[in-house]
Amino acid sequence: MVSSGRLFNRERTLHQILGGGQVADIILWRRKNLTVWILLVTLAAWVVFERSGYTLLSLVSNVLLLLIVILFLWAKSAAILNRPAPPLPQLHLSDEMANEVVTFIQTRVNNLFSVSQDIVLGKDSRLFLKVAACLSLISVVGGLTDFLTLAYTSLLIVLTLPALYDRCEDYIDRYVLKCYSKLCQLYVKINEEYVSKVRYWILEKKKLS
Repeated sequence: MVSSGRLFNRERTLHQILGGGQVADIILWRRKNLTVWILLVTLAAWVVFERSGYTLLSLVSNVLLLLIVILFLWAKSAAILNRPAPPLPQLHLSDEMANEVVTFIQTRVNNLFSVSQDIVLGKDSRLFLKVAACLSLISVVGGLTDFLTLAYTSLLIVLTLPALYDRCEDYIDRYVLKCYSKLCQLYVKINEEYVSKVRYWILEKKKLS
């Protein structure tokens, strides 16, 4: 962890770890307009759901109904009055963006399956403890807030923390590695002064018995 001067001895950049495509660009604010637009839309949706009492299904249905009625009446009136039809943009999801999203999701899901298999088969006790701690934390947080607020907060974290780390990477790595080194020294000290003595005492007890 310490030898390369980077966390986890990684050689790839954070942008490459996140997939290196448009999704990574959005997360790391390399496409600022799109990232800000996503944050504003999700914030507006959160405010609407929290204040109006709408559910997601009812809100989407009402918005689509209103939009369809407006466009339908506009098109009919334009045909009667010989006016141009409503200017609808050509909405299109490019193959490149779709492939990047699918690849990103596939990689993360496969990693999740691999980790889950290691945990279930008991191959990594430390990983099991970490996952158990994370799930416990999520359970506690989930009990304190609703799903919508948790989803918006999670999106806010995803779109801020990686970008902040990307800009202050050297400083954060240096600080975390320094703390990690001190924790290792503390572990060695505790192991020498206490754990080894307890282990020796247990072995002596077994010999005497």
